[in-house]
Amino acid sequence: MTSQRILFIGGTGIISSESVSRALAAGHDVSVLNRGTTGIRPLPEGARSIVADVRDAEATRAALDAVGGDFDVVADFLSFTPEQVQAGIDRFDGRVGQYVFISSASAYQKPPSRLPVVESTPLRNPFWQYSRDKIACEDLLVAAYREQGFPATIVRPSHTYDRTLLPTLGGWTDIARMRAGKPVVVHGDGSSLWTITHSRDFAVAFVGLLGHPAAVGDVFHITGDHAPTWDQIYRWLGDAAGVEPELVHVASDTIAAVHPSWGPGLVGDKSHSMVFDNSKVKALVPDFGTTVTFDEGAREIVAWYDEHPERQIIDAEADAAYERILALPRS
Repeated sequence: MTSQRILFIGGTGIISSESVSRALAAGHDVSVLNRGTTGIRPLPEGARSIVADVRDAEATRAALDAVGGDFDVVADFLSFTPEQVQAGIDRFDGRVGQYVFISSASAYQKPPSRLPVVESTPLRNPFWQYSRDKIACEDLLVAAYREQGFPATIVRPSHTYDRTLLPTLGGWTDIARMRAGKPVVVHGDGSSLWTITHSRDFAVAFVGLLGHPAAVGDVFHITGDHAPTWDQIYRWLGDAAGVEPELVHVASDTIAAVHPSWGPGLVGDKSHSMVFDNSKVKALVPDFGTTVTFDEGAREIVAWYDEHPERQIIDAEADAAYERILALPRS
């Protein structure tokens, strides 16, 4: 593989940090642009840190010019609205060989009319503004590619996690409830299928697309092929926590009515079975596949939290919402 000069915008998040590490391991020249706050995922040795707030156009331009502002690849993990994407187009047009935008698989049609989801599945999510903004960003990039040849590649991750991210509604609050012998609320009847992908697996496909000429002007979801039921996800977490969880099934609409902040991501995403066909990305990156299933992922997550008790934060608002939901009459 030819070494590429790659700029990650972001670079310390759940999916981006693993991709930075893999790009370095592949021999690429890696720079990371962010505000310099790395948190629990420090930059690996060998990554060049460029400190600037990407929302500050002048500061960003100066910081990039200081290291030579042209790149083979820019991977943008921090754009969420069309205005932010337009700023990226303006900044890198004529100065980049490939601009990779991180969209979201939540942009796909909800509820899906057919499974598995493919890249040509319609984009429509009337429930979640986050997803609608990502769709608008994609529309802008497609137009820029068609009209001016801007070298965009669109990537749609689904639910991607690392050792720090619990995939359940309440996060650590759910594990604390399990260990305290309290019931845990699961949306729907627990039987819907949910594709969940470890960041290490995601990084294989993502880095494989960077600098790939066949990826320019195209879109790929990177989701893995592992789609357990939600009941299985909760039971694997319970097993990792050393308990047999008591799961109580409640309609998603009911949960959203009691705790509205959960509503968009639940009704607009997690309440639907989501299974994906990854043939398209595998055709370009044949090494990509699911190597970490969530039974292993759950053990990794709980072990990390047990090693970091300061991260075991119980969300009092979420815990109270559970109690209100459990107190509702059920048929």
